[in-house]
Amino acid sequence: MGSFAHNIRPHVDAELRAADEAEARGQPDAAFTHLERAHVLGQASTVEHVRVHWRMLLWGLRRRDVRECVGQVIRIGGAATKTVFGRVPRGNTGGSNVSPFAPMPIPPDLDERIREARASAG
Repeated sequence: MGSFAHNIRPHVDAELRAADEAEARGQPDAAFTHLERAHVLGQASTVEHVRVHWRMLLWGLRRRDVRECVGQVIRIGGAATKTVFGRVPRGNTGGSNVSPFAPMPIPPDLDERIREARASAG
């Protein structure tokens, strides 16, 4: 038992580690895909949501991607102030390449992890 945030964190952490590993292999696009997956998993928790957007901002800074950096600064503010009210589009991948308001389909493996984390939270 525990909160959703507590239950989902190990799954978010696994995606963040996979992002680090992909980037270390010189695969920045694969790294960002893992950051997007972490975003989908953690977007219902304010702490996890902000943490993933922070990591996306750092990814953008390393790539010198101004669009991604500006988008992530805006999204960090939104995540910090809107998540607690449930004002997040379900399944949104969180990058600046998508609208911050667009709901998106959730991959089945991530949906299963989210459902389990919610069920364990009671």
